[in-house]
Amino acid sequence: MLTEKEKSLQGYMYNPNEESLVNDRKIAKDLYFEYNHTLPSNTEKRTEIITKLIGHFKGNFLIEQPFYCTYGYNISLGENFFANIGCTISDGANVTFGDNVFIAPHVSFLTEGHAVTPELRNDGWEYAYPITVGNNVWICANVSILPGVTIGDNSIIGAGSIVTKGIPSGVLAFGNPCRVVRPISEEDKNKFKWYEQ
Repeated sequence: MLTEKEKSLQGYMYNPNEESLVNDRKIAKDLYFEYNHTLPSNTEKRTEIITKLIGHFKGNFLIEQPFYCTYGYNISLGENFFANIGCTISDGANVTFGDNVFIAPHVSFLTEGHAVTPELRNDGWEYAYPITVGNNVWICANVSILPGVTIGDNSIIGAGSIVTKGIPSGVLAFGNPCRVVRPISEEDKNKFKWYEQ
């Protein structure tokens, strides 16, 4: 017999009001409250708190305040991860980030959803599908990434997008719903003004 936590991690409908899950959310809320109310200049204390909250991480990472999550322990960060202010990760399922991922302000990763029929929804049933973000991905401001989405390596998600399905590697994608606009190419290096002495 699966626990409610095991059901959530395996994509089954589950009851988030089960006692151990409620307790796990309380622990996460206390940790991110403490993190969000620690002076930004107190980097030692911030590091101590956030490393207790995040389930898995590799090397250096920086998450700006405020930050919110559901459990924290279902989040996995690659090397050189950066999340700007107002990042929310609803991690009822695993949320996995590759290396060199940059997250702009007010981005949400939402693994959790509720039952479509009102009777089941009113009884509290929900589901959670994992989100995976590849290496070298930039997610611009005010993006929402929905349950079950995978974003391929080296892609950019434009500001304000709602990502409802997977995005392949090496593309610029944006919109509501988010869609591939074009591949990222070598020519993109020449689109910026460079200072030359």
